[in-house]
Order: sequence, then structure tokens, then C-alpha cells
Amino acid sequence: MELNENARVDTSQIDDRRGSGGGGGGGIGGLPIGGGGITGIIITVLLAVVGGYFGINQAGGTGSAPQAGDNTSLSQECSAENAVQQLDCRNVLYVNSIQDYWTDAMQTAFGDPYKPATTVLFSQRVSTGCGAADSGVGPFYCPADDRVYIDLTFYRQLADQLGAPGEFAQPYVLAHEYGHHIQDLTGTEANMRRQQQRDPGQANVLSVKLELQADCYAGVWAKNATGTDDGSGQKIFTSITDQDIQEGLDTAAKIGDDALQRRSGGTVNPAEFTHGTSAQRQQWFRAGHESGDPKSCDTFKAGAVS
Repeated sequence: MELNENARVDTSQIDDRRGSGGGGGGGIGGLPIGGGGITGIIITVLLAVVGGYFGINQAGGTGSAPQAGDNTSLSQECSAENAVQQLDCRNVLYVNSIQDYWTDAMQTAFGDPYKPATTVLFSQRVSTGCGAADSGVGPFYCPADDRVYIDLTFYRQLADQLGAPGEFAQPYVLAHEYGHHIQDLTGTEANMRRQQQRDPGQANVLSVKLELQADCYAGVWAKNATGTDDGSGQKIFTSITDQDIQEGLDTAAKIGDDALQRRSGGTVNPAEFTHGTSAQRQQWFRAGHESGDPKSCDTFKAGAVS
């Protein structure tokens, strides 16, 4: 995977709430996820029926109005030479690419205009439209305020503790979260919540279908990412290789519900699945990448997920 060093890094799509001096290459540090490393991650995943961990956070939508951060430092850093060498600037470009893709694809696939979503960079804790959250929930999308939230320290946890060190894991994570934004815009997410209320016994099954569709949308973006640009005609990616896609698949395998349950030392219990097995997450990321078409991602179709 190579980013175009001449691509403009559009930080207007970011809300940097990491505090004063918010840039600094997105220095990896701070509290471990969940306050307890891998154990915190696993507990968060397995106990939340609709978890924030690498997914969607629907905490009743009762949070306070989000407070804007200060992008000054980030904007300065990402307009400097060699900006693509910085972790946070690379992630801004990933967001730029994902949103550029969906700007056209949303209309083409679903007949609706795309509405941009801001990505919030935070450290340790954040206030959202879905309530307060900390780094323990991992990256998540909040439908109540149409924002993606991520503490960039998550990538260290993903690499060191979950065994997914590949760089393409990072845009995969973000593309998955923006998949939830697409579900919000199309009404899929709201319809799924209504189905859960009508049939609580199927709540986890429906959650899995939602998450697998977001994985599929991530694969669709990956297929089309080299066609995205910065708005001035400069391509954002100069290449995405088969090895990059394999890194995405490897990441999907590491965060399957069954893999996380095994890592926790417990038995695999399908009744507690909320995001899908490793095989399912790989299957749907691969399906999206092979088709390159969002319409191929109907995980809610009868028999699509078993």
C-alpha cells in the first residue's frame, strides 16, 4: 500500500479532540484499552450486545452535544512535507479516500446523496451523542451524531495484543466504521434496531448481520480505493496490493467473535456472538472486495448468513 505524497490531506473531515498539541504524529501511548489491556478488550466485546468495539455504539442516543476540538496542530502537521509519514495524517487520508468513494457510490448504489461524517480523534475519553466513551470500546460509529470515533492508540493494541500488525488494518478499521455510516444513511441500522425490538431473541443474530455488512462495505471500498482522489485530481493511493488485502483479511480473522472468545480462555459460545466469526468476517470482506459493488453486501437477505 502506497499513499500519494502529493495528495492534499483534508483535515476538515476530522475533529481532533486529543487536547493541546493534538498532532505529534498521533503518538502511540496512553491508557491501555479498557484500563486492562487485552482482558478489557475481550470483556467489552463479549458482554456488549451492541458494542462499541470496532462497531456501532447505540447507547440510547442520550449523550451531550459534541464539543469541537482544535484542528490547528493537526492541520499544520498534515500540510508539511512528508505528512504521509505521520500516523494521524495517514489516517486522515484514509478517511478522505473512504468519503470520496462513497460520495459517488452512495448515489449510484442506493439512489441517495452521501452526507459526510466527521471522524473524531480522541485520547482516553470522549463525549459523544451516544454517551460518554473511553478507549476501551475501541473505534465506533455513533448514529446519534453521525461521527466515527477512534483513539489511535487502538492500532497498537490491534498489533501487539490481537496480532494484527499490518498497516492495512488501519484503513480497514475506518472503512468498517464508515460502513456503519452508510447503514445509518440508508436506514438499515434503524430498521435492524426495530427488528431487534420486535424479536429480542434474534438481537445478536441481527447485530452480526449488521457488522458483517459493514465488513463487506469495507471490502468494497478497498476494491475502489485506488480510484479515489483528494478533490484536485491527485490520487490518494498509488497502489493497494494483494498483500494489503491479505492484511485486511488477517485483521478480520483476529477480531472474529470466536477468535476473541478463545483468546479470553473461554469456550466458544455462538449465542454471544455480536460481530460474526473470523470466517464470516473474512468471507464478507472478501465478498465486498471481489465484487466492488455495495449492492452485493445484503447480509440481511434470507440465507446470506448462517
